[in-house]
Amino acid sequence: MPAAAVEKGRTRARCACGIDIHAHVVPATFPAYLRGARPAGWPSTASAHDCHRHIVIDGRTYRTVSDRCWDVLKRLADLDEIGLSLQAISPMPELLSYWMEAAPAGELLRYVNDQIAGMVVEAGGRLVGLGAVPLQDMDLALAELSRLMRQPGFAGVELGSNVNGRPIGAPDFDPFFEAAEELGAAVFVHAVRPCGQDRLVGPAQLQQVLAYPGDVGLAAASVITSNLMLRRPKLRIAFSHGGGTLGLLLPRLEEGRRVFPALRESIALSPTEQARRLFYDALVYDEPTLRHLTGLFGETQVMIGTDYPFNFHERNPVGRIEAAFADERLRQRLLAGNAATFLGRKGEA
Repeated sequence: MPAAAVEKGRTRARCACGIDIHAHVVPATFPAYLRGARPAGWPSTASAHDCHRHIVIDGRTYRTVSDRCWDVLKRLADLDEIGLSLQAISPMPELLSYWMEAAPAGELLRYVNDQIAGMVVEAGGRLVGLGAVPLQDMDLALAELSRLMRQPGFAGVELGSNVNGRPIGAPDFDPFFEAAEELGAAVFVHAVRPCGQDRLVGPAQLQQVLAYPGDVGLAAASVITSNLMLRRPKLRIAFSHGGGTLGLLLPRLEEGRRVFPALRESIALSPTEQARRLFYDALVYDEPTLRHLTGLFGETQVMIGTDYPFNFHERNPVGRIEAAFADERLRQRLLAGNAATFLGRKGEA
């Protein structure tokens, strides 16, 4: 984006009222595990430089994060600066803890969800919660989903793109989506522990840059090939990072369904038609790509996602959309209207 367009977007962003559905939370501290030996994967924090803290998992620093992960006042000041009226907050994906034993994972996620609830209250209506559930145990996951959806301030949950290697479109998880549909819970899918990392050449950050979109794309494809939205037509489910690679996979799925009778028989509706029933964030860092995905998935299905407050995030989400689209009605859909629908707040956009 040219510098002049960026600055123009920033100036206009301060007057906008965007809704961000992709932003993360890390608690400032984690409780000690008091039921015996600490389970593998149980996190802790340690002081770092300035206002940062190290997230320590199994004795190693997983990531160093700023206090904007838990400091509501600083977060709200940043929302004002970038033109956001509302932000949906969900746990840092590594905190989903699917690889932990189910009982302690449930305890950890209940704590994280309660921290999110506190932030939502402190924000006075500027934040909305997308909690987490221990999806490796269906009974515990359903219980925590039900608890969250009874609390004011939660719109739904964040799920990982896979659960210990099982894509979310797998039939194992249908009881969860049935409950989410019934409770009106929005489901936001984020990459976690993606496949293909052994094929990357370079620093560890390539996991976020290259492997995350691949896993999100496969997760979205699994929802399509399992016909999830045909079984759960009222489910509201969104995919991070613009749906990852799904946009490039769809033409292959369409052609494969035409060529292979087995695919035509198993995929009950056109993959593209099914894809247009899903939601996607606009986190693709590129205006031509954003225009392509909006045309492919539909003007009502794309919405702001920033990945705030991590380093690799969209710093000017409103300006990005305004630079990509001239039509004011379409801009407003992408800035707030579509996200309000996804979060179950349609009358508030």
